[in-house]
Amino acid sequence: METLQKGDRKLLNAWAFYDWANSVYSLVIASSIFPIFYETIFKEAKRDYVEVFGYHFKDTAMITFVTALAFLIVAFISPILSGIADYIGNKLAFLRFFCYMGGLSCIGLYWFDINSFFWSYTVYLFGLIGFWASLVFYNSYLPDIAYPEQQDKVSARGFSMGYIGSTLLLIINLIMVMSVPDSEKIQMMKYSFVLTGIWWIGFSHITYYYLPKGASTGHKVTKEVVFDGFKELKLVWKDVKSNIPLKRYLSSYFVFIMAVQTVMLVATYFGAKEIHWKNSDDPALIGMDKIFQVKETGLIICILLIQIVAVLGAFLTSRASGKFGNINSLIFLNAFWAVLCVFAYFVETPNEFYIVAGFVGLVMGGIQSLARSTYSKLLPDTTDTASYFSFYDVTEKVGIVIGMSVYGIIDQVTGSMRNSIVFLGVFFVIGVLLLLRMPKQNAVE
Repeated sequence: METLQKGDRKLLNAWAFYDWANSVYSLVIASSIFPIFYETIFKEAKRDYVEVFGYHFKDTAMITFVTALAFLIVAFISPILSGIADYIGNKLAFLRFFCYMGGLSCIGLYWFDINSFFWSYTVYLFGLIGFWASLVFYNSYLPDIAYPEQQDKVSARGFSMGYIGSTLLLIINLIMVMSVPDSEKIQMMKYSFVLTGIWWIGFSHITYYYLPKGASTGHKVTKEVVFDGFKELKLVWKDVKSNIPLKRYLSSYFVFIMAVQTVMLVATYFGAKEIHWKNSDDPALIGMDKIFQVKETGLIICILLIQIVAVLGAFLTSRASGKFGNINSLIFLNAFWAVLCVFAYFVETPNEFYIVAGFVGLVMGGIQSLARSTYSKLLPDTTDTASYFSFYDVTEKVGIVIGMSVYGIIDQVTGSMRNSIVFLGVFFVIGVLLLLRMPKQNAVE
């Protein structure tokens, strides 16, 4: 295997290609096909609840709580795993393990059934854990393979490749779903879950071939080593507290990323429940209206729109950060997100939903890409990138747990996701206020 030096174009492209491989999960499973499948099977069963130990949970609230549980688990295990990875010197093995877990769980969703509660939601849970835990190790490679001046562009390239690759698979899935009668659409959606798992596992091997495994230490894992990750986090937190720019940035990141990820995770469920879609057998629908106004195809096309616009958004944000600075760009993006949350409260028709989706796509990729590269730039000069990115990921996951839990509780209590989505706008406003506290003279201004 060819050994590539830090900053090598081939190495940077190989790292970014993992986004091409794994982003199909976030698009097909988390954002588009599975949420539509989930809403459809409950509709066919003529109920909107899940019974757990004698209690009834609203179907959308239930999937939100399971998602929050997955992030709580990832937040707990990632410090342990990053500590072990640092000790034995092989981050790549952990990246590969969680990739396989996630990919196989996608395939397992083929057998998702609301009458098989534990199997169905457990497989969904493992898919989430596999995806997000793999990102702990994937993100930690960024400062290892790219120099600071390369990181904004490489991070944006990864997200762009992810959008392009996942959009390609989603188009294939869309053709599959649209080409069969209504009675066979559920089956086609199940096939799309299988294709997602195969795509993720298959293409990830290009990344594995080029990424460095890490310097092996020859150490073996012992009981004492297992919780070293938490000790590492404690040390990282000690360093963060003395690094004012990094401390203030992480405070703002904790708040705004919980809102960003929650919106992205629930957007399709919101569209399926709250938007007034037409029935496919409506005689008034002909031509393009039959595509854009019918729920199943309309939602998939809406997600495609987000993905396509997100590629442009990631590119424009990368350019904006070079001209206006990372922090100023993030302030603008947070303010824009807050406005979108308020506007979403009033959205009722498919066309209005498409407009919101287009603007979401424009700022979705940009804020994620810029948040990751900004953190990377603020890190002290260290070789212990896994621990620092573990801290970054724990911050994100705990934030998402809170965001998803708040969203689910409001949905369960009020019976409407509209109240939940507008409440998330408050987090973006807080994110703006915290970013304004960043020191004006630092490397990311």
